Amino acid sequence: MVKIDIVKDFSDTPGGRKKVDGPFSGEDFRERFLEKYFHNQSDSEPIEIVLDGVIGYSTSFLEEAFGGLARKYGKDKVLERLKFISDEEPLLIEEIENYINHPEGER
Repeated sequence: MVKIDIVKDFSDTPGGRKKVDGPFSGEDFRERFLEKYFHNQSDSEPIEIVLDGVIGYSTSFLEEAFGGLARKYGKDKVLERLKFISDEEPLLIEEIENYINHPEGER
């Protein structure tokens, strides 16, 4: 299993949607940390995402990182592979799953 701890591996202050919006964007996180595990369509290794420890998440970061992944690789594949961990804010997992199930452009 792959484990990505956002606060340890990426930032404790995730930013906005796109790289042009500033550092630690959802686009940057998706491209650097998530997409490399989706290039091989036959890969089914689970990817655990630890959400705890950050100062907060903008909706634009979450939608671009996870909704963007669903737009590119399909929501079923993304939901099948990603496992979210959040002891601090469990409702955040539902919000992210909503972005995956209804990525912007499909709403």
